[in-house]
Amino acid sequence: MLRFLLILALSTSQMAAPKWKMGIALYSFNKHPFTAALEKVDSAHVKYVEGFSFYMLGKDFGDSTLGDLSPAGIARMKKMLQDKGLSMESIYVDARGAAGWKKYFNLAKALGAHYLTCEPAKDQWDLADSLAGVYGIPIAIHEHSREHSAYWHPDSVLAAMKGHPNFGACADLGHWARSGLDPVECLKKLKGHIFGIHLKDIDSLNNPNAADVIVGTGVINYPAVVRELKNQGYKGMIYMECEHKMDNNLPDVIQSLKYFNSL
Repeated sequence: MLRFLLILALSTSQMAAPKWKMGIALYSFNKHPFTAALEKVDSAHVKYVEGFSFYMLGKDFGDSTLGDLSPAGIARMKKMLQDKGLSMESIYVDARGAAGWKKYFNLAKALGAHYLTCEPAKDQWDLADSLAGVYGIPIAIHEHSREHSAYWHPDSVLAAMKGHPNFGACADLGHWARSGLDPVECLKKLKGHIFGIHLKDIDSLNNPNAADVIVGTGVINYPAVVRELKNQGYKGMIYMECEHKMDNNLPDVIQSLKYFNSL
């Protein structure tokens, strides 16, 4: 009987384990060319990355940005990702106009990305939502800090989502805290609408100039964040995004991921 109960307990624990996809936002390594960034990602033992359209990729790509990749450059990038066993699940973009949106949706489709992360202007909502439906690639609205974006509060994202079924949220935990918001309460507001999370920590609350720090060493209550995500049955992307020591932050990225996974 004791053996049966132990097996049952282990089985239940495994069933309850969250099915999150852990990755790294390549903005963390924006001072390094794409080839070097992939080596860093590989060293962190994750399988997913989020690209960004203004990433200067380096000499291997003719100093092109990610957003302006040629078909040959896209093919080269896909092979490099495949060789490392990595997947670019999403791309952060800044688009306007039909041509601009189509450009990035085509890029996402070519690279196999599942959604675009962005902060669309209000006059672009209908266009972006329509094209997202056509391409089958939804949009995750990124929640920057209140000094930099209209989308600093979950309510603004929920307002944009009304009548736009292809909109969801990219929850940036650090920027919420910079804006004086409780990340856990923000997650609750956006339950069921979160496509991806930017994982970061800061050294002070409600401070637009708060410094980025290793996850678990700052002011965000990460045990509470994990409990809330488990309660929601969250199954989306979680990207580590490190915005300090940009010349050499891989050790801090790895430490942050280890801490979060330990929870």
